Amino acid sequence: MHTENKKMRFPPHLTIYGNKDFRGNCPVESAEQVTFFNLLRKKYPNLGTIAIHPRNEGKRSFQQTARHKAEGMTKGAPDIIIPAKYPFICELKRRDHTLGRFETGQLEYLTEAQEQGAFVCIALGYDAAFQALEDWLTHKEFQQ
Repeated sequence: MHTENKKMRFPPHLTIYGNKDFRGNCPVESAEQVTFFNLLRKKYPNLGTIAIHPRNEGKRSFQQTARHKAEGMTKGAPDIIIPAKYPFICELKRRDHTLGRFETGQLEYLTEAQEQGAFVCIALGYDAAFQALEDWLTHKEFQQ
């Protein structure tokens, strides 16, 4: 998959969880994701049952990309999606965000999901993503 080499500049309309000033050694994004999903399934098994991670990463041939798009793959889909009345949409990045980049379409996807009424955030590390989840669970609109 093509990356745009966009520096990690956070749009002001998206909520960021985690310490944007952290620099240093930290787990890779996939390890953070595994930890998040393990904690989610342990603490909130009902949510763990429906939470998904769209598999958009990886290199593909032109033909594979065309087929996957035809099958419903969406450019920029975030790392964590929990479908609910008010969906939880979270793009998980490394704690040291300077070690990563936004993929093509990610910011556009997050912005559109937010405009459609989803709880949207960017989380720097699994613990930040879990804090976002806890905030989502206590969000006034989610409780209705």
